[in-house]
Amino acid sequence: MRILVTNDDGINAPGLKVLEAIAAELAGPSGEVWVVAPAFEQSGVGHCISYTHPMMVAKLDERCFAAEGSPADCVLAGVHEVMAGQRPDLVLSGVNRGNNSAENALYSGTLGGAMEGALQGLPAMALSQYYGPKNLGLDNPFEAAERHGAGLIRRILDATPAENGGYRLFYNINFPPVPAGEVLGAKVASQGYRGDGRFGVEPHSSPSGRKFVWIKGAGQHQPTEAGTDAAVNLEGYISVTPMRADLTAHDALDALRGVERAMR
Repeated sequence: MRILVTNDDGINAPGLKVLEAIAAELAGPSGEVWVVAPAFEQSGVGHCISYTHPMMVAKLDERCFAAEGSPADCVLAGVHEVMAGQRPDLVLSGVNRGNNSAENALYSGTLGGAMEGALQGLPAMALSQYYGPKNLGLDNPFEAAERHGAGLIRRILDATPAENGGYRLFYNINFPPVPAGEVLGAKVASQGYRGDGRFGVEPHSSPSGRKFVWIKGAGQHQPTEAGTDAAVNLEGYISVTPMRADLTAHDALDALRGVERAMR
C-alpha cells in the first residue's frame, strides 16, 4: 500500500510522527509512506487552497516534503507533483493536536486535507486526538491514537462501500481524551453540535494603541447530543464519522420548492 500523509499542525508536529508510524504499520514492509506537510502550522484553515500564489515545496528526506501551504495544498502537491505517476492508495491527515469533533470539524485543516483526498478520488481519513485531564500529562498524549489507529483504519477500509463518481466518502476519526488502555472501543457517530462551542475574539491593544483581536474557542468538554461525536469521545470511545463534501441541506429541498418559478 502507498500512503500519503499530511497534517495541519506542521511538519515538525509530534502528531505527524505518530501518524507516520500508523501509516507504516498499514503499508507494511513492501509499502511506502510519503509525507507532504505544511512547513508552518495551518490550524483552522479548513479546506483553504493557495489559489492566488505559488508555494514552495522542499524535500527534507526520502519521501518527506514540506510545503508552504495548507493541508489541502499539500495533498494536491503530493498527488500531482511529489507522487506523480505513483498515485497513493490512501490519504491520512493528522494526528491533530486536539479534537475535531462537532463544530471544530468545520474549521479544521486536518479535515481539509482528508476532504481534498476524497475530492481527488482517493480513500481519505482525518485523525485527531482529543485532549483532557487524563491524557494531557502523559509522556505521549497521542497514545490512544497510536495504539488503536492502524487496526481501526483497516476495519474502516474493509467496511467502506465501493463508490463510482460523485462526492466520495472521507472519515473524521476522533480519539477520546483518555490513555490508550482506557479506550472503550469505537462508535460510528454523526457530527454533533455543542451550541456553546462557537469561536469568539479577545481584544488587545498594542503599545502604540492599535487594536488587535485574538481568535479564541470555547470549552471543549461540553458533550453533544447522545450518540454524536463529542459525546461518545467524552464517554471514552473513538468516534468514526463518515462525511462527504456535498454541502447541500437535502432536508430543506422540498420545503423550498415554492420558490421555484418559470423565468420569462
